[in-house]
Amino acid sequence: MNIPPRTVAGCTLLVMTLGPAVAACGGDGNPLSAAPYDAADQVSFNAPEGDGKKADPDKPLEITSEDSDGRITDVVAVDAAGRHVAGELAADGSRWHSTSPLAADARYTVRVSTEDEDGAPGRKVFTLDTGKPRAQKRLDVTFGPKAGKYGVGQPITAELSRPVRDTAQRAVVERALKVESTPAVDGVWHWVDDKKLHYRPKDYWPTNATIRVRSNLQGIKISDRLWGGRAKPLTITTGDRVIAVADASSHWMTVYRNGKEIQSIPVTTGKPGFETRNGVKVVLGKEYYVRMRGTSIGIAEGSAESYDLPVYYATRVTWSGEYVHAAPWSVGSQGYANVSHGCVGMSTGNAEWFFDNVREGDLVKVVNSYGDTMEPFGNGFGDWNLDWKKWREGSALVGGKPETPKLEETARLRPTAV
Repeated sequence: MNIPPRTVAGCTLLVMTLGPAVAACGGDGNPLSAAPYDAADQVSFNAPEGDGKKADPDKPLEITSEDSDGRITDVVAVDAAGRHVAGELAADGSRWHSTSPLAADARYTVRVSTEDEDGAPGRKVFTLDTGKPRAQKRLDVTFGPKAGKYGVGQPITAELSRPVRDTAQRAVVERALKVESTPAVDGVWHWVDDKKLHYRPKDYWPTNATIRVRSNLQGIKISDRLWGGRAKPLTITTGDRVIAVADASSHWMTVYRNGKEIQSIPVTTGKPGFETRNGVKVVLGKEYYVRMRGTSIGIAEGSAESYDLPVYYATRVTWSGEYVHAAPWSVGSQGYANVSHGCVGMSTGNAEWFFDNVREGDLVKVVNSYGDTMEPFGNGFGDWNLDWKKWREGSALVGGKPETPKLEETARLRPTAV
């Protein structure tokens, strides 16, 4: 096969320019194109190899270059579960050390890449086993909610088996709790208390998303006496974006699906002294029948405000007893006045429609009430009542740090020529 003249000229120019590297066009003489040599005698480790010896998971892994004219170019350390160890390489390539903890009772494969003074690549691959933790206290994690399909407002929860108070220890835990969604969104964990975290995106979840939650904490050292335990992974999906807005001043509820109004319902909300909470609430569940008593919200039995009623088509939005439900006794006031003890009441037919068209994780937003704002935590899911800045402040990893602009936002922020 004839070589086109343009190719020959290009190669000749390369030979003239590079001098001794005559074989550059063929590649046989270029050290960067050669197979990596065995770099076993050029690197040393602080971890034992072979003979059943195990590395101490309490100590960082260190790899040092023993060749004064060579250097380490890359280190990849990963365990059998696919967890990578973060590390830091010295600027001169003389030393690499791990910056994230090794898991206890795990096997790691470590690939070390080097190059000699001529730029030829070397490779050393070794395995190491880590020992069992000295302390046997485990931190187990339980994710919530249960697997299933939810509305776009459903937060992810993580319940810890033991309290974690120290900020650095919280960072270790939080870094190991992974949430991935398809389509992808940015989200952050928020520490509700010493044993509970919630995770949510900046805005609601996308419609028809798949959200996968897992923990990489098993075998990871959290403190001198506490090590990560097991956690069952979780997968949930979302449905349509359903948001019901109840206006306490107009006495109407408007229901939207994916931004489009699908129903408008006359309602009554809490009367003076029993005002319905303002803000965003997440549907917690649905109960066809509930017996509601005034004593459950502190009303003395036998008082003028006392009640004991059978209630149907009850959609719960707080643990303290706030529902959207059928209230046939107040139909005459629905659309005109607020006469309830804090719930959003409507006719039986409308309550049945609402009951049938919402699911756990959907959103109920109350506006223009004289009531307090829904609590962020402790009485259901009021998570969305915290703005994004406040939410991020509850993270042990990003709390107090400015949000990194997305790529397209960075482009918009660049100064333009004038």
